[in-house]
Amino acid sequence: MTIGTFVNRYQDKGITKVAGIEARGFLTGAPIAFQLGVGFIPIRKKGKLPSETVSEEYDLEYGKDVIEIHKDAVQSGDRILLMDDLIATGGTMIAAVKLLKKLGAQIYEAGVIIDLPDLGGSKKLQEELKVPVFAICEFEGH
Repeated sequence: MTIGTFVNRYQDKGITKVAGIEARGFLTGAPIAFQLGVGFIPIRKKGKLPSETVSEEYDLEYGKDVIEIHKDAVQSGDRILLMDDLIATGGTMIAAVKLLKKLGAQIYEAGVIIDLPDLGGSKKLQEELKVPVFAICEFEGH
């Protein structure tokens, strides 16, 4: 049902690729890409991909982390659906958007199963980076 909700939303929207953030973004992103008939881009933690990569550093609550994608995963003008399971503070999702834009992608929307709006991530994504966010459900008070 969850995958079907996303597929119905994004059919006929001109999505050229779906990107999923490690690791739970793979669980929704890959089957959505398959059903839409487009490629899937894994966004992974540093050092996990076998070919030449592009990276983006982002802040964690108590430090920093880095995510990467293959340098040739995106062509300029690709229309990307970015998927993850949850958005809280938005750090990883914001880094993923910046990473994809470095390679010339257009982010159509960020899709998540759960949004924790009180933590501000979806608001940052929409207001600062102009990326719409679609969540199947929201939980406030976290």
